[in-house]
Amino acid sequence: MKIIVIIGPTGVGKTKLSLELASIYNAEIINADAMQIYKEMNIGTAKIIDTKGIKHHLLSIKSIDEKYSVCDYQKDARKILDNFIKQDKNVIIVGGTGLYIKALLYDYKFKDEINIDSFDNFTNQQLLEEINKYTNTDIHINNRKRLVRLLNKIKNESLEKNENGNKLLYNNVYFIGLTTNRDTLYERINNRVDEMIDEGLIEEAKNLYNKNKNSIALNTAIGYKELFKFFKKEISKEDAIELIKRNSRRYAKRQYTWINNKMNVKWFNVNLINFDKTVKEVIDYLEKNC
Repeated sequence: MKIIVIIGPTGVGKTKLSLELASIYNAEIINADAMQIYKEMNIGTAKIIDTKGIKHHLLSIKSIDEKYSVCDYQKDARKILDNFIKQDKNVIIVGGTGLYIKALLYDYKFKDEINIDSFDNFTNQQLLEEINKYTNTDIHINNRKRLVRLLNKIKNESLEKNENGNKLLYNNVYFIGLTTNRDTLYERINNRVDEMIDEGLIEEAKNLYNKNKNSIALNTAIGYKELFKFFKKEISKEDAIELIKRNSRRYAKRQYTWINNKMNVKWFNVNLINFDKTVKEVIDYLEKNC
């Protein structure tokens, strides 16, 4: 059973690769794009239209009127993934929202999950050993109350410092990153925005605007928030389109930085002329390392 994670900046071919690998490995796909969760956001999120008969999970499952957090995604996606593991079925996780992938696959916890723990299943010796992983203490081993208090403090301080989510919870996970040189990537992003405009992005966004749809998703999603400024007559249509391109390029840069800092990824330079070569390189890597 393989868990193949396809990650990378916007516009490098993640969706295309996911379909190819899903077909080869008889796998199903879990979406890890935060904005593709929403039913009404299609063109602006480059949501897949033709799934080639491959089942996708957590795609278009919520209305933009509904709240959906990283914590919600973690619970939903883990339930699906754990079911795949029970079936010994290959799964592909694809998307550019690195935090979703981190929350799904690593021991990522949220602040509201960290409550005072009595550690009833720990002996005093185990409490002390756990504390010593982080710091030295002169608390006597028989002083259980102080040991528990200190360990709870360590847990919460660790979370505050974002020392959280470093342990991979699943086996047979393969992180595949797609990349290309910056100039080429930026050109692809610019062209893709133009294609979205041709496909009806302005009309899609205007329909949501006219319905007075106002949500965190729309106010943060690139492609929508810029057009909303145009609809409000704050900027011109041309300026809105240029903003979409600029913000998309900046987002791609942030994606690279985040991914490289958080995950151990095997990067592949995408062959844009012959994508089949990229697919073959990825398959060869997986076959050698599985």
